[in-house]
Amino acid sequence: MSVSLPLIVGYGGYNAAGRSSSDQAFRRMILESLPQSQQQQTIVSLACLMGLVKTTDRGFETADEQIIDASEVDKQFRSTVLSGTLVRKISSFDPSAVSGNKKVNLSASAESQPVFTIAKRDLPTVTPKHWQLTDLQDGTFEVKLSEDSDLLVASDYELAAKAAGELPQGFDPANHYNARFHPRTLQMALMGASDALHSVGVEWQTIADAVKPDQIGVYSSSGFSQMSEEGFGGLFQARLKGGRTTAKQVPMGLNSMPADFINAYVLGSVGHTEAITGACATFLYCLQAAVRDIRSGVRRVAIVGNAESVIMPEVSEGFSNMSALGSDENLAKLDGADKPDWRRASRPFGENCGFTLAEGTQYVVLMDDALTVELGADIHGAVPDIFINADGVKKSISAPGVGNTISFAKAVASAANIVGKETVQKHSFVHAHGSSTPANRTTESNLINCVAEAFDIEDWPVTAVKSYVGHTISTASGDQLMSALGTFKYQIIPGIKTISKVADDVNQQHTVFPLQDMDMSDKNMHVAFINSKGFGGNNATAVVLSPQQAEKMMATRYGKQLESYFAKREATRNNAEAYANRADMAQLDVVYRFGEDLIDEEKVSITKEGISIPGLAQDVAFELENPYSDMQ
Repeated sequence: MSVSLPLIVGYGGYNAAGRSSSDQAFRRMILESLPQSQQQQTIVSLACLMGLVKTTDRGFETADEQIIDASEVDKQFRSTVLSGTLVRKISSFDPSAVSGNKKVNLSASAESQPVFTIAKRDLPTVTPKHWQLTDLQDGTFEVKLSEDSDLLVASDYELAAKAAGELPQGFDPANHYNARFHPRTLQMALMGASDALHSVGVEWQTIADAVKPDQIGVYSSSGFSQMSEEGFGGLFQARLKGGRTTAKQVPMGLNSMPADFINAYVLGSVGHTEAITGACATFLYCLQAAVRDIRSGVRRVAIVGNAESVIMPEVSEGFSNMSALGSDENLAKLDGADKPDWRRASRPFGENCGFTLAEGTQYVVLMDDALTVELGADIHGAVPDIFINADGVKKSISAPGVGNTISFAKAVASAANIVGKETVQKHSFVHAHGSSTPANRTTESNLINCVAEAFDIEDWPVTAVKSYVGHTISTASGDQLMSALGTFKYQIIPGIKTISKVADDVNQQHTVFPLQDMDMSDKNMHVAFINSKGFGGNNATAVVLSPQQAEKMMATRYGKQLESYFAKREATRNNAEAYANRADMAQLDVVYRFGEDLIDEEKVSITKEGISIPGLAQDVAFELENPYSDMQ
């Protein structure tokens, strides 16, 4: 029995390199390897995204209302675009002066009682028992402390790690739709999902009308929930800061909210929804669930992805106290310098000292092969298999283990079975987890080389996208996937440019860790292995096929039927290109359907065969076959 092939028909999102659709972020990473025209396109589009210029009928307008053309935008703003993208020093707040409190003790005795005055409006609702109050009749009270007291005094502090992979400087998701005080993570989820949907080139309504409502699925989450003021961060800190919690902080904080927001406010979907987390492998966990459902036939369309915004002092401190982040002090020591090189903070497989925190959102749109042919959707790649394995007994929750050996080796074996051993040996590459920690560089390089030896692979290219954008936690393997799709299109593997040499303890027996971009046009990469490792033993590895390899498989299944598909696909590509042109001018068309087209539940009709819902083209059909008939 044949199974459906999950095809990537759209992709989008945002990270420190820019927008994912139409490969803007990928082009930023390999900028120096591109022709001048594509370099200019990348710089100009990023300048628009970063708010450095805006488009008018006459050209590009600067902040001082000067009208310039694309070449002048490139000339004037190239250095600003380059310095305001990728990993760099945190600019969303001052990491050298973070607001905090210092606990101090005031000693009281019979001879000496600490005294201070306080405005009447600032008196606590319940007066502490050891406060002796005297009304000064001027709207203030004198307070004497009858016993020792602990007080919090405002006191700034400094982060140990001041580098991060922030979204491009000046780009604020809240400026692109009516954000309604949404946590930044949820803003990014709407942005990423909208970008991916528009990139498909087929209207969402057309896609939704072509399938039953429950054949659509959304697989999305955030690993850290929403930790900003509007979510759990505000919920947990409100009373300690003298404020109040709000009615929105609990629901807005849930880590399932990215999926819920996309269903409700982007798609208007009543289909399947699933929010899975697996630490730093979360994106692949969500992707594996979608691939599973499309292969089985229960889902025909899936929107898959994550959003994560955790560049905040509390999260940075937590990771620093685990010795997980690359601190300024240790980065400087590695270079023998007085100051850290924040641009090179993330150094996978080089001499490193910890990972670099980042924010990002990445989404893909998957379809089964039959629906892709029917609608004329474009093919950007295929995900035939994903493997997830735990580590077994562990000595610490953060230590690597055997689970990744299983997931990675099974992925390579699966790819060899699907596309052939020779294709894997000569036309594949690895997108490593590459977290930039000393433990990762040895364990992951040993794993990759052991698998290479088992499958007779030599000079296997291994790259690590975290060197460009940092570690976006739940979204991290989404960053890897977007980069892999870029490699399929441009046949360039991004080099690990933040290191001057591969560390001595990295196993390179059967692999190549490029320090500069690798031109693969003479070899043609057709298979990418996306590897991800997460705290707690969350390991996942995905097999991703190039669009050319996917079409080759499609030709075997559909033969001459593809001729009509190719004709339909031209219109799809034209629509996708039109969106790419608008998006390059920062016209992002974010979908936010708050309160629109509500379903009238009184008009829902239920029969023995299924459910009819007003406004939906097809009914929900009940499964009428008994899967356990052989047991009765």
